Amino acid sequence: MRPAALVDTREPLAFGDAAAAILQTADGRYFLQQRDDKPGIWYPGHWGCFGGGVEAGESPAEALARELVEELDLEVGELGYFMHMDFEMGALGLGHCHRTYYTARLAPQAVGALALREGKDMGAFDARTMLNELDLAPYDAFALFLHASGGRIVK
Repeated sequence: MRPAALVDTREPLAFGDAAAAILQTADGRYFLQQRDDKPGIWYPGHWGCFGGGVEAGESPAEALARELVEELDLEVGELGYFMHMDFEMGALGLGHCHRTYYTARLAPQAVGALALREGKDMGAFDARTMLNELDLAPYDAFALFLHASGGRIVK
Protein backbone atom coordinates (compact mmCIF):
# COMPACT_ATOMS: atom_id res chain seq x y z
CA MET A 1 0.00 0.00 0.00
CA ARG A 2 1.40 3.39 -0.94
CA PRO A 3 1.33 6.25 1.57
CA ALA A 4 -1.37 7.99 -0.50
CA ALA A 5 -3.63 5.01 0.21
CA LEU A 6 -4.61 6.68 3.48
CA VAL A 7 -7.22 8.64 1.54
CA ASP A 8 -8.24 5.69 -0.65
CA THR A 9 -9.45 3.40 2.14
CA ARG A 10 -12.57 3.64 4.29
CA GLU A 11 -11.08 1.71 7.24
CA PRO A 12 -11.78 3.43 10.59
CA LEU A 13 -8.81 5.19 12.22
CA ALA A 14 -8.50 5.30 16.02
CA PHE A 15 -8.25 8.82 17.49
CA GLY A 16 -6.64 9.06 20.92
CA ASP A 17 -3.70 10.18 23.00
CA ALA A 18 -0.28 8.96 21.90
CA ALA A 19 3.38 9.21 22.86
CA ALA A 20 6.37 9.16 20.51
CA ALA A 21 10.15 8.98 20.82
CA ILE A 22 12.63 11.18 19.01
CA LEU A 23 15.48 8.67 19.11
CA GLN A 24 18.99 9.70 18.14
CA THR A 25 22.08 7.60 17.63
CA ALA A 26 25.42 8.57 19.19
CA ASP A 27 26.39 10.36 15.95
CA GLY A 28 23.18 12.43 15.93
CA ARG A 29 21.18 10.54 13.31
CA TYR A 30 17.45 10.07 13.85
CA PHE A 31 16.30 6.47 14.34
CA LEU A 32 12.89 6.00 12.71
CA GLN A 33 10.27 3.38 11.94
CA GLN A 34 8.63 2.84 8.56
CA ARG A 35 5.00 2.10 9.26
CA ASP A 36 3.33 -1.01 7.92
CA ASP A 37 1.48 -0.81 4.60
CA LYS A 38 -1.93 -1.80 5.84
CA PRO A 39 -5.35 -0.18 6.04
CA GLY A 40 -6.69 1.00 9.37
CA ILE A 41 -3.54 2.76 10.60
CA TRP A 42 -2.51 6.39 10.36
CA TYR A 43 -0.09 7.13 7.51
CA PRO A 44 0.65 3.61 6.23
CA GLY A 45 4.07 3.27 4.64
CA HIS A 46 5.30 6.58 6.08
CA TRP A 47 8.38 6.98 8.23
CA GLY A 48 8.05 8.38 11.72
CA CYS A 49 8.83 8.13 15.38
CA PHE A 50 8.44 4.93 17.36
CA GLY A 51 5.61 5.03 19.87
CA GLY A 52 1.89 4.51 20.12
CA GLY A 53 -1.33 4.96 22.02
CA VAL A 54 -1.64 5.83 25.68
CA GLU A 55 -3.76 3.25 27.50
CA ALA A 56 -6.11 4.00 30.41
CA GLY A 57 -4.18 4.67 33.60
CA GLU A 58 -0.85 5.29 31.83
CA SER A 59 1.10 8.51 31.63
CA PRO A 60 2.48 9.35 28.18
CA ALA A 61 6.00 8.47 29.41
CA GLU A 62 4.81 5.09 30.71
CA ALA A 63 3.02 4.40 27.44
CA LEU A 64 6.13 5.25 25.45
CA ALA A 65 8.35 3.02 27.59
CA ARG A 66 5.89 0.15 27.00
CA GLU A 67 5.66 0.83 23.26
CA LEU A 68 9.46 0.89 22.84
CA VAL A 69 9.71 -2.56 24.44
CA GLU A 70 6.84 -3.85 22.27
CA GLU A 71 8.15 -2.36 19.02
CA LEU A 72 11.94 -2.64 19.43
CA ASP A 73 12.70 -4.66 22.56
CA LEU A 74 14.24 -1.41 23.80
CA GLU A 75 14.30 -0.39 27.44
CA VAL A 76 15.23 3.26 27.78
CA GLY A 77 16.61 4.55 31.02
CA GLU A 78 15.68 8.20 30.75
CA LEU A 79 13.24 9.98 28.48
CA GLY A 80 13.53 13.74 28.09
CA TYR A 81 10.30 15.65 27.54
CA PHE A 82 10.38 17.53 24.22
CA MET A 83 6.89 18.78 23.33
CA HIS A 84 3.26 17.88 22.84
CA MET A 85 0.71 18.65 20.17
CA ASP A 86 -2.97 19.14 20.89
CA PHE A 87 -5.59 18.03 18.39
CA GLU A 88 -9.06 19.49 18.88
CA MET A 89 -11.52 17.58 16.71
CA GLY A 90 -14.81 18.81 18.16
CA ALA A 91 -16.17 19.65 14.71
CA LEU A 92 -15.93 15.94 13.89
CA GLY A 93 -17.45 14.92 17.22
CA LEU A 94 -14.17 13.42 18.41
CA GLY A 95 -13.14 15.82 21.17
CA HIS A 96 -9.53 16.42 22.10
CA CYS A 97 -6.35 14.34 22.18
CA HIS A 98 -2.64 15.00 22.34
CA ARG A 99 0.62 13.52 21.07
CA THR A 100 3.56 13.85 23.47
CA TYR A 101 7.16 13.65 22.26
CA TYR A 102 10.16 12.57 24.30
CA THR A 103 13.83 12.35 23.39
CA ALA A 104 16.32 9.56 24.04
CA ARG A 105 19.84 8.69 22.89
CA LEU A 106 20.66 5.22 21.62
CA ALA A 107 24.01 3.84 22.71
CA PRO A 108 26.04 2.36 19.82
CA GLN A 109 25.70 -1.17 21.21
CA ALA A 110 21.92 -0.73 21.60
CA VAL A 111 21.31 -0.06 17.90
CA GLY A 112 22.68 -3.44 16.83
CA ALA A 113 20.60 -5.25 19.45
CA LEU A 114 17.24 -3.77 18.43
CA ALA A 115 14.60 -6.16 17.12
CA LEU A 116 11.89 -4.65 14.90
CA ARG A 117 8.59 -6.14 16.09
CA GLU A 118 6.19 -3.61 14.58
CA GLY A 119 6.48 -1.77 11.31
CA LYS A 120 7.91 -2.46 7.90
CA ASP A 121 11.47 -1.19 8.45
CA MET A 122 13.70 0.89 10.68
CA GLY A 123 16.72 3.05 9.99
CA ALA A 124 18.94 5.92 11.06
CA PHE A 125 19.00 9.11 8.99
CA ASP A 126 20.74 12.46 9.17
CA ALA A 127 18.36 15.41 9.50
CA ARG A 128 18.71 16.55 5.89
CA THR A 129 17.90 13.12 4.45
CA MET A 130 15.09 12.57 6.93
CA LEU A 131 13.36 15.87 6.21
CA ASN A 132 14.00 16.07 2.46
CA GLU A 133 13.77 12.49 1.20
CA LEU A 134 11.50 10.42 3.43
CA ASP A 135 7.71 10.27 3.38
CA LEU A 136 7.27 11.31 7.01
CA ALA A 137 4.01 11.14 8.95
CA PRO A 138 3.01 14.84 9.06
CA TYR A 139 2.76 15.23 12.83
CA ASP A 140 6.14 13.51 13.32
CA ALA A 141 7.66 15.58 10.50
CA PHE A 142 6.77 18.77 12.39
CA ALA A 143 8.20 17.53 15.70
CA LEU A 144 11.36 16.22 14.02
CA PHE A 145 11.81 19.51 12.15
CA LEU A 146 11.51 21.45 15.40
CA HIS A 147 14.01 19.14 17.09
CA ALA A 148 16.52 19.32 14.23
CA SER A 149 16.07 23.09 13.83
CA GLY A 150 15.66 24.07 17.47
CA GLY A 151 18.38 26.70 17.36
CA ARG A 152 16.52 28.54 14.57
CA ILE A 153 13.16 28.74 16.31
CA VAL A 154 12.64 32.07 18.06
CA LYS A 155 9.77 33.76 19.83
